[in-house]
Amino acid sequence: MGSENFSHDTLAEQLLELAIQSGAEAAEVYQSRSLSRPVFFEANRLKQLETSQSEGTTLRLWRNGRPGLTVAYGDVSPQAMVERAFALSELNPPETIELVSNSKPAYPDLGKNVPIEVLVNWGKEAIAIIRDTYPDVLCTSDWECDVETTRLVNSQGLDCYYTDTTLSCYMSAEWVRGDDFLSVSDGQTQRNILDPEKLAYQILQRLAWAKANVSPPNGRVPILFSSKAADMLWGTAQAALNGKRVLEAASPWGERMNKQVVAPCLTLYQDPEAGPYSCPFDDEGTPTTALVFVKDGILQHFYGDRTTGRQLGVGSTGNGFRPGLGSYPTPGLFNFLIQPGSVPLRDLIRQLDNGLIVDQMLGGSGGISGDFSINIDLGYRVKNGQVIGRVKDTMVAGNVYTALKQVVELGNDADWNGSCYTPSLIVEGLSTNSRNH
Repeated sequence: MGSENFSHDTLAEQLLELAIQSGAEAAEVYQSRSLSRPVFFEANRLKQLETSQSEGTTLRLWRNGRPGLTVAYGDVSPQAMVERAFALSELNPPETIELVSNSKPAYPDLGKNVPIEVLVNWGKEAIAIIRDTYPDVLCTSDWECDVETTRLVNSQGLDCYYTDTTLSCYMSAEWVRGDDFLSVSDGQTQRNILDPEKLAYQILQRLAWAKANVSPPNGRVPILFSSKAADMLWGTAQAALNGKRVLEAASPWGERMNKQVVAPCLTLYQDPEAGPYSCPFDDEGTPTTALVFVKDGILQHFYGDRTTGRQLGVGSTGNGFRPGLGSYPTPGLFNFLIQPGSVPLRDLIRQLDNGLIVDQMLGGSGGISGDFSINIDLGYRVKNGQVIGRVKDTMVAGNVYTALKQVVELGNDADWNGSCYTPSLIVEGLSTNSRNH
């Protein structure tokens, strides 16, 4: 399953050779293989073990400058793929061919494989810790080891590949008290090892905070977004930093280079070697680079693929990614990090005289406009620096760009939430309202 399998596989070479012989000026083959072994627990018990494998091959070629792209899964006929890509290229306008050339880097494999028995034991351990304190709670969880190999070969001589082994878990605890239903969930994505004890204690902390239901604050109050909930703000920031949105004049930060766009306490960056989402090259074969997007609140860089970088006059930042195998590369992020502060979460809470902790919500990010109105799925009232209980039927509304200028404190508890590494943070004064008022 390692990357050496790909280097011995001749499908990519066959496709390139056929494409060029048949009249393409240039071609590339992108291959992805994955092997996943999830372990599922339901109602506190081990429910099932699974193994799933997938393999996909994408051929992209250009004839008379016109791009054609086709995808196949499993065993494929090279001839049929080339013919289909040519047929599709007839429908597209010509474009500048953007291919990386002349490098044949082999990258070290990332992450370690973990046996199924270890995943099962981690799941049992986390459930046991929670039920030791709350015997009535029903836990559901899945624990997974995912091995993915990526290879990219093109007619300019590029051939690069690597294998990435990632561990992930997701756990939810359901607590029914009369007609009051509470669901607390959390997860982890890591390489090499997961921490079931940490996961269980994060859930226990939230169950303890939720023992009482209390009335929510109304009007404008400081909001503490947990590291899990803060992700809602970063989706909009990521969209605003996308070079393609800048070219389309859709990003409000398009003309703000070297100006302050968020609070001075915020530094946003990417790091090709950080965390479980580290990645040596993008889906165009460009090596990924460390890049600071915003430093101390001041805009420094946008991110882009080869086409966007050329149009912006800055070159690719190594951020050309395919949303799916059937997609052309487009500007995307492999990881996105917010530099954490130095204050523990408990001390952030102590700073609030009258505020709200938002931990889980219903509804996505504000998109490129930044306007949001979200229902709080799991939130807690803070009075005089103490959590006094859970709030229900409460909404928070505002604009992400305004909120990011009003961030006053960052926690030291940064965690991976998907491919975003974010600490908890306090936003000064967002509008809240509830059905109880």
